[in-house]
Amino acid sequence: MKAAVIGVGHLGKHHARILASLPGVTLAGVVDIDAGRAAEIAREYGSVAYADARQIDGLELAVIAAPTESHAALAQPLVEAGVHTLVEKPVTQTLDEADRLIAAAKAKGVVLAVGHSERFNPAVVAARPYVSDPRFIEVHRLGTQLGRSLDIDVVLDLMIHDLDLILSMVPSTVESVEAVGVPVLTPKVDIANARVRFANGCIANLTASRISKDPVRKIRFFQRERYVSIDTAAREVEMFQVVPQEGMPKIGGGKLTVPGDEPLKAELEDFVAAVREARAPAVSGEQGRAALSLAVKIVELMKQ
Repeated sequence: MKAAVIGVGHLGKHHARILASLPGVTLAGVVDIDAGRAAEIAREYGSVAYADARQIDGLELAVIAAPTESHAALAQPLVEAGVHTLVEKPVTQTLDEADRLIAAAKAKGVVLAVGHSERFNPAVVAARPYVSDPRFIEVHRLGTQLGRSLDIDVVLDLMIHDLDLILSMVPSTVESVEAVGVPVLTPKVDIANARVRFANGCIANLTASRISKDPVRKIRFFQRERYVSIDTAAREVEMFQVVPQEGMPKIGGGKLTVPGDEPLKAELEDFVAAVREARAPAVSGEQGRAALSLAVKIVELMKQ
């Protein structure tokens, strides 16, 4: 299948690298607003630089890794042309754009996937079987990357990873949200905290920052008789649970085995498999929209 990557900056370069290595996939072209950058990445991975992905004959797959503000404008015409498309998170900048993109994908019968790569993090995959009906979730995603993604605030930049994760792991709908955010070094919000209450009583407390001294990516699940802690950066999981015995119960557990490959590779493999098997991807356009909807609500609350 002929594939293209649109936007070959820091993340897009890795999309190009992996697509060029997947069996049954040809990296037919790369596109970037910086023609020199596109030519450089094309040479590195044996591809061709284009000004527009629609110039590629027989294009079947596309990955959009450009800035969020251009996601809809780049993805919409490709989807309408029948090209299966993976859009990096957040799926679009607005919910209206997401709705139009999802509708176009349905109308054309193409796969629309969203790049929430933390779903494929080996630590998340290893922990997921042990997370069932959590009652309290504590999330910290603290980064130092002020050099990129400054067209959006920290909620759409970083927190949205964890919003998608908790929506996929809590068997309930969102009932209410509280949020606060502060712009510190940029005009956009650089540090934010949100408290999400689900209809089943579960509460998730999320903090995201891109101005922290030390990077942290941890999510902790507390549920009846079990505690699960995931370090998505170190790809480590700890799980402790009550072990029944006569008399006073004891606590057992420790670190779980975390096998697995590069999350971005697993994400792209799932996307390609979804196209081949004519099935929904692990993270669909609708799921990407759900994460965006919650993120937009948080952003709106921070403005009040």
